Amino acid sequence: MGILDRIRAQFIDVIEWVDESRETLVWKFPRADNEIKNGAQLIVRESQAAVFLHEGELGDVFGPGRVQLTTSNIPILTTLKSWKYAFNAPFKCDIYFVNTRQFTEQKWGTSNPIMLRDAEFGPLRLRAFGTYAYRVSEPGAFIRQLAGTDPNFQAGEVAGHFRSMLISRFADALGEAKIPALDLAANYTEIGDTLLAAIQAEFDDYGVQITKFLIENISLPETVEQALDKRASMGVLGNMGQYTQYQTAQAIGDMAKNPGSGGGMMGMIAGLNVGGMMGGAMQQASAQAQQQPPPPPGAPPPLPQTQWYVAVQGQQAGPYPQQTLQQYVASGQVTAATMVWRQGMSGWQAAGEIPELRGLFGPPPPPPPPPPQA
Repeated sequence: MGILDRIRAQFIDVIEWVDESRETLVWKFPRADNEIKNGAQLIVRESQAAVFLHEGELGDVFGPGRVQLTTSNIPILTTLKSWKYAFNAPFKCDIYFVNTRQFTEQKWGTSNPIMLRDAEFGPLRLRAFGTYAYRVSEPGAFIRQLAGTDPNFQAGEVAGHFRSMLISRFADALGEAKIPALDLAANYTEIGDTLLAAIQAEFDDYGVQITKFLIENISLPETVEQALDKRASMGVLGNMGQYTQYQTAQAIGDMAKNPGSGGGMMGMIAGLNVGGMMGGAMQQASAQAQQQPPPPPGAPPPLPQTQWYVAVQGQQAGPYPQQTLQQYVASGQVTAATMVWRQGMSGWQAAGEIPELRGLFGPPPPPPPPPPQA
């Protein structure tokens, strides 16, 4: 190799960057001690920018395209260096390539619940998560504020900082919006757009543009969600009295099909009776009493009816008049073994052992006839 060849080898002819990582934001061109000669070719691809720095001071910024580096197209760097030879001699400077494409599917989420005051439910703790996208809009500002002199600056180095900024502003935007908790899902887009407009000013200082902010979910505490599920179930059921009657009829039918499980079935009926059906019977009896016309003048008042209390699954229900008790016996809800009590009794007794109630249950059915002879 001759002297001229060795001199040519000291100069850089082509300056370019082929990004294969998909996660690199800034990459420094490895110049080492080689000099860039006058007329060298700078190749900047789409979604890239080339930033020239001399002695740490920002120089020129080139967008996509092919540029021949001469004095006429590097005015800022020429001024900074004040080249004695008007750029006819080789020069040395740092060249950084900046990735300006969109970085999508960046995750964000609240590490701690956000405290809010809801008009309907009161104080609530909400969690939220989603994604966002960003791009470097001002390469010079990005290098000055974030990348610095890092020769290989990766997206992961700013992910945590960007996420903290977004979550902080998200909490503010959600509190100021004062959207009811039940209406949040219908306003994800509006909340995201509001936050995007509010936070962009802070990212401008870094030379970064937030291009998209998406909310995937805002969740309530588990106990609140369970309460909402119960509330929704009640709304779907509609008339609770009719639903209780339906459940009672189903339980009685199951008890008739499974005589051996009468105790368990009676427990089911008891739960339904105490909660709704017996209460409905009390309301019905009260309504009937109110509908009865008063006795005519001079007529004696109606005879007092014996009022019975019924023990259902360890709970006291009643009092019921004997006529209502007879209806429960007919429907199978009260059996001869059901414990009852009235004024004047020393303690609870099985209904079948009390003389005035024994007739409600009737004589036991005769045994079934034998099968016909073949």
